[in-house]
Amino acid sequence: MSYFLITFAFMLIIMVIMAVGVMFGRLAIKGSCGGAANGSCVCIEKCDKRKKLDAEKEASEPIPFSMVKH
Repeated sequence: MSYFLITFAFMLIIMVIMAVGVMFGRLAIKGSCGGAANGSCVCIEKCDKRKKLDAEKEASEPIPFSMVKH
């Protein structure tokens, strides 16, 4: 039982430290801009990898019929 209480207290302290860091830091979690599977990016300024992925995606999308000049 003592191992459980020590582990629980340790994890609680770590969670509190992380919460305080988020409250005072107010920064998004940093990581790879282009690594998200759903295409979302939390970066404030897009990195080179994300810019390249966005350009490739835009180039590969077909032009909507409503935007084609008749």
